[in-house]
Amino acid sequence: MKKIFVLGLFALIFGFMTEAKAQRYPVLYFCESYGSEGETGVSDRFTTGYLTVMVKADDAIGLRDCSIQLDKYNLSSGTFSFYKKFKYSVEPDMKYIFFARNDESDLSFDTPGIYRVFLLDHNDRTVASALVEIISK
Repeated sequence: MKKIFVLGLFALIFGFMTEAKAQRYPVLYFCESYGSEGETGVSDRFTTGYLTVMVKADDAIGLRDCSIQLDKYNLSSGTFSFYKKFKYSVEPDMKYIFFARNDESDLSFDTPGIYRVFLLDHNDRTVASALVEIISK
């Protein structure tokens, strides 16, 4: 009985001393669009066309110049190959960023398939990544 009490007390103390965080590193995900009311249509499966790439973190991401790179999965070879890349400038203190269509990019997924999408820093190192499936309209 004494052992159970000591183990229970230890578990209780240990439980108060730990801090659990669900999101330590940036998370990349997708939505149909982002506007004044926030994200619309968050998913990992969309029809061909334009998408918005979202990145969210608990702390400042620390980027100035970055890129969104799309690699498309090739069924016959079983590998991903480069598809498109778009450059962006952001503020280093940002924790929540959306990358959407602008004058310099169309951020469109023109053909159905599986895409690996990366947020890259100015040295082309991966900051965050995710997969998205694009289907025909």
